[in-house]
Amino acid sequence: MKFYISTKGIKRLNRVSGGGYWQGMKGRGSPAIIRRISYRTLLLLLLLMMAIVLPFMFLRVAYLVLESSALCSSPLECMRLRLFGGSDSSTLREELERALEEVNNNDEIGERIAEASPESFTDLVKDMVLNRQDIKAFAFKTKAMNMKMERKVQSARRHESFYWHLASHGYPKSLHCLHLKLAEEYAVNASARSPLPSPEYISRLTDSSFNHVVLLTDNVLAASVVIASTVKNSGNPGKLVFHVVTDKKTYSPMHSWFAMNIVASAVVEVKGLHQYDWSHKVNVEVKEMLEIHRLIWSHKCEYMKGEDSDHERDLEFLSPSYISLLNHLRIYIPELFPDLNKIVFLDDDVVVQRDLSSLWHLDLKGKIVGAVVDSFCGEGCCPGRKYRDYFNFSEPVMSADFRSDRCGWLYGMNVFDLEAWRKTNITKTYHQWLKFNLESGLGLWNPGTLPPALLAFDGFVHDLNPSWHVAGLGYRFPQVSLQTLNTAAVIHFSGPAKPWLEIGVPEVRSLWSRHVNFSNKFFTKCRIVE
Repeated sequence: MKFYISTKGIKRLNRVSGGGYWQGMKGRGSPAIIRRISYRTLLLLLLLMMAIVLPFMFLRVAYLVLESSALCSSPLECMRLRLFGGSDSSTLREELERALEEVNNNDEIGERIAEASPESFTDLVKDMVLNRQDIKAFAFKTKAMNMKMERKVQSARRHESFYWHLASHGYPKSLHCLHLKLAEEYAVNASARSPLPSPEYISRLTDSSFNHVVLLTDNVLAASVVIASTVKNSGNPGKLVFHVVTDKKTYSPMHSWFAMNIVASAVVEVKGLHQYDWSHKVNVEVKEMLEIHRLIWSHKCEYMKGEDSDHERDLEFLSPSYISLLNHLRIYIPELFPDLNKIVFLDDDVVVQRDLSSLWHLDLKGKIVGAVVDSFCGEGCCPGRKYRDYFNFSEPVMSADFRSDRCGWLYGMNVFDLEAWRKTNITKTYHQWLKFNLESGLGLWNPGTLPPALLAFDGFVHDLNPSWHVAGLGYRFPQVSLQTLNTAAVIHFSGPAKPWLEIGVPEVRSLWSRHVNFSNKFFTKCRIVE
């Protein structure tokens, strides 16, 4: 509402203010001013009262009309009862609660009825008013709407999970660029082809007095972080010797990187699989092993197309890394390094945060592998997963020999006594289980390197303190406290969200990215940023 004051009115007001209040009242025209002010005041008060009262009246009438469909024979009758002292408002609430309880216990709402339900609450109100339906119909349609909304939410979650896992399978353009640039450097730059290690350090590669670390990887960036973090946190980096084993296509960029980025004090060897001269027997065994693992992976993918598949958990198995040769070659570490007696094996998705030197002096008490079995989260809590998450216990051979609630040990940071390993039949047992799985229809265990290793190394595992290895940081919601992460010797990004991808938790990824030299010219060219 707007008020306008004319110039004539202003003059009158000036006369009033100039001659005093009582003089203005005695002046000419004062009764008309009083009458005009009174009328305007009354009109303004009336409008204000209507603006306050009308909304309440509208809501009250609307409430009574809706209530009448369930409690009264007609809207007019119900309004009369309410306005002149009928039943109180608790009756409608009781009727609504009774209708909702009745509908909730009724399983007649099928998928077709749910899909035909109104899209929104506004549509529901329109439907109720136009068709003059009662409270029971309102409760029935409300439940159908809830079921429809729940299905939409579940569908959205499944799609989100699928796309998240799909993103984890990709290879970032920046890493592809890095490998191409380093391969080009290897071809044109003599320093990128310089021997690794330099001739004066060749003897260290087989010297058991040094601390030997083994990596099997085709990721240059990942390997650089593992080695940089290990050296940084080592009490005596001059004792470290790194053996990086990669495939043929990655050999030149991997060699180029470590030839041009010398690691202070430590020794780095880069070797391609094509440079190994294995016997015909070993070559046949490796090909057979890889083929069976590929069949297990394909069998799982086919199973996931069925209705009984738990897609949220099983989507991880779609990753091509489950059939990677470098992942499965860890069972052949004694053949890869025939001159070494004891090594520490590190996955390429780990970060070292403490000095590891005591691991090479650790007494494994006659066991072959040192691994974390117990968990930091307490009794009955596994550091990784339980056997039932790896194996199919509906198969008699699994349920007869193993417990489903047994904890599996962690792969990714392990101490291997290679000398003791060579005196056992662990590798042979590994192959026997693979063949047995093939003959049993490929359904004994889920894809991966760990399930057959759990069987082959059964009885040969020495428990390490849980603080040596904390895993599971590659999942969407890592269940690890900040204190546990800070005190862990090695943190492991096991799971789909590798730290070089952008789908992981930023706070956790920063523990990895702080070991990346983003100012390196190759990182800058390929836009590898934090």
